[in-house]
Amino acid sequence: QVQLVESGGGLVQPGGSLRLSCAASGSIFSINVMGWYRRAPGKERELVAVITRSGGTIYADSVKGRFTISRDIAKNTVYLQMNSLKPEDTAVYHCNAGNSYGSTYYGGYWGQGTQVTVSS
Repeated sequence: QVQLVESGGGLVQPGGSLRLSCAASGSIFSINVMGWYRRAPGKERELVAVITRSGGTIYADSVKGRFTISRDIAKNTVYLQMNSLKPEDTAVYHCNAGNSYGSTYYGGYWGQGTQVTVSS
């Protein structure tokens, strides 16, 4: 079992920044990919960014150049730095820890979700 605790969501104005954190505990040795997905009202879930065990990163086209995923191995924590936020980034962001990724991936372990609202 792996437990994920997310933090860092909130309300921010367009153009602002937020940093999400996802702290993992438990059987993390079994995890090869960690990342963030989001679901906006009325829209399908979207992969935002993932980072692999080897440190490779993958981003959705919609966030490239604005969001950065990183990790602190010693703290078993993954971060999502979100800059230049837009209203269309408004969604519930979920952390995932598993062995794959993608728009059809629902495996692994999921955090409870943190709300990000971008509005003036």
